[in-house]
Amino acid sequence: MTKIKFGTDGWRAIIAKEYTTDNVARVSIAVADWLNENNDNPSVVIGHDCRFSGEMFAETAAKVLASNGVLVKIAKGFVSTPMVSLGVVKEKASLGVVITASHNPPAYNGFKLKGDFGGPLLPVDITDVENRIPESNSVDLDVISIESLVTEGKIIYVDLEEMYCKHAEANFDLDVINNSDMNFAYDAMFGAGMSAIKCLLPKATLLHCDDNPGFLGIAPEPIHRNLQEFSDLMKNNDLDCGLATDGDADRIGLYDSKGNFVDSHHIILLLIHYMVKYKGMKGKVVTAFSCSVKVEQMCKYYGLEQETVQIGFKHIAGKMITEDVLLGGEESGGIATAGHIPERDGIWMGLILFEFMAKSGKSLEDLIAEVYEIVGPFAFERIDLHIDNETKLKIIEDCKTGMFTKFGKYEVERIETTDGFKFFFDADTWLMIRPSGTEPVLRTYAEASTQEKVFDILADCKATIL
Repeated sequence: MTKIKFGTDGWRAIIAKEYTTDNVARVSIAVADWLNENNDNPSVVIGHDCRFSGEMFAETAAKVLASNGVLVKIAKGFVSTPMVSLGVVKEKASLGVVITASHNPPAYNGFKLKGDFGGPLLPVDITDVENRIPESNSVDLDVISIESLVTEGKIIYVDLEEMYCKHAEANFDLDVINNSDMNFAYDAMFGAGMSAIKCLLPKATLLHCDDNPGFLGIAPEPIHRNLQEFSDLMKNNDLDCGLATDGDADRIGLYDSKGNFVDSHHIILLLIHYMVKYKGMKGKVVTAFSCSVKVEQMCKYYGLEQETVQIGFKHIAGKMITEDVLLGGEESGGIATAGHIPERDGIWMGLILFEFMAKSGKSLEDLIAEVYEIVGPFAFERIDLHIDNETKLKIIEDCKTGMFTKFGKYEVERIETTDGFKFFFDADTWLMIRPSGTEPVLRTYAEASTQEKVFDILADCKATIL
């Protein structure tokens, strides 16, 4: 019996090792139990991304749920996570299930749960579902026929991609984007955003927009080291801005016309700047603990309330459904904005930025310069140290006991401990140390005025703690 545990964003495991139809069925039994206890006529929206055997695992969940009195609305073909989340809201469903391992390597698949509000199911409910997972699968999947359940009206096919594209068409001036003189590019990383972009931006230059569940052996995470081919495409062609999204298209990566990677901190600042200055919008900004201090500075400039929460988008989603939030964002590229769903959505964020460029007539570099006029230039980097668990635990203990008062020449002025350890050297310069909850990995992050200084801080950090 495998103990199934939901992490910061769902359950993930290696296909055919722990991620099996039996284990997917076990989770689905728990989901059905939870739904039936909390709803009179429960319904669920199910979708899968482009990973290996996504359809089979989605149908496994559908069989279990439909056999347990839950009305199942299932997507035909692959869809992004935001499409399922939007589908939950549009279909007035009780829950969303996404078969995806998001940005994980190709050997993985996973199981995400989405609340009826169209965002990550809240932690208290995730724990409730987790506690209901049985020790073994009691459902004979082979005797249940999808076709029979469809005939009986217990499973209904829905077109979540068309629903999503119509929603985007109603919320963006796509004519301005598509008829502008600017040339946009998109790298789907062989992920679930590929068809939606073809529909919404027919003139875009496309990369990795075909079916390849092996992702050419590269994890579909939109960070620079995984996007070298896209960076080269941007450098060597007449392209103004490039958007990349991860395996289930909820995270964003961005490139300027010179092929330079634009990190999520800059994207968050660009989005706030556009929505407040150009669109006259207001609201609270909620960001994860690993985000740039420049977010707080820009919020002060525009008179916006800002709150820092623990890492994991579920903490942001909880705020978005109870408060007037303009933007919620995290360092890993997951960002949500007002006027959509309380859910990370890489394509949606890309469309906002493309619209910003097309309507203003300004390049991405010019818009970043506008941001720098408000908060000053800065750089950010994260390096993951792959170390044994014993060393990782000792370093965290040293952090807790105040062992680190300086890292090389950088003297610590103050420490914040919302989720990890953030060592400030001055108001704009910091180093953060945070352990991975699932791997023998220690994450180190730094922000400073230049890229050189950031790498210097990270090198001094490594020399000090190891």
